[in-house]
Parts: sequence; C-alpha cells; structure tokens
Amino acid sequence: MDALITSLSGLGPFLLYFSLSILMLLLFKWLYVLVTPWDEWKLIKEDQNLAAAIALVGAFVGFSLAVASAAANSVSLLDFAVWGLIALVAQLLAFALVRLVFLPKIAERINEGQVSAGAVVGGLSIAVGLLNAACITY
Repeated sequence: MDALITSLSGLGPFLLYFSLSILMLLLFKWLYVLVTPWDEWKLIKEDQNLAAAIALVGAFVGFSLAVASAAANSVSLLDFAVWGLIALVAQLLAFALVRLVFLPKIAERINEGQVSAGAVVGGLSIAVGLLNAACITY
C-alpha cells in the first residue's frame, strides 16, 4: 500500500504540468492559425484538404516535442512555463521564416491541396520541434 501512495504522490505535479501543457498547446493552436495565411479549420473540415491537415498536425507534433522537453527538463512550474513560451515563439518564428524566405508560395499550394506542400510544412515543423526540444535540455 505504501508503494501505491508513494506513486500517487506525483499526481498533483503531473496534473499541473499536464494542464499547463494542454493550455500551451491550445495557445499555440490559436496563434498558429492566426499567423498562417490559410484557414486550417475550413480547409480541413469543409474541403477535406489533406495538405492543410498534414501541415497542422506537423505543427502540433513539433511544438509538443518542445513542450515535452521543457516539462522533462524544468526545475519548477514557472521554469516550465517560461521555456514552453520560448518554444512557442521559436516554432512560430520558424514557420514564418520558412513561409517568407524558403517557400513564399506555400500558402497558395496548401490552399490548392498540394499534399507535398503540407508534408514539407509539417515535416519542417517537426524537425524544428526536435531541434527546439534538444536546445531546451540544460
């Protein structure tokens, strides 16, 4: 019985970190759809646009990787929140850089449903998330 009680002693911190993670993911989703020049939800729900879905899922996975690293490496809830927000900014800046510098026509291609464009954005988002996560280890 003592082992069970000991195991459950981490439930409070888990709930705090997990809840804050979900809030950060929701904030990221809200900001991401604001900075993208396409309407993900319309493209996905109404048009069944696979390119938009791949790009959005890649963005979520990339950001989640960075948040997971922040949670695993933080020394407090405040530290976690700070590094989670830094990760959020880094992911959004990476998307802006890709869109404005490397792939300026990406918005039109995703709107047209070109799966290759969605795969590139999604894959780059995951790659940036992995780098972001690695840089959060200290």
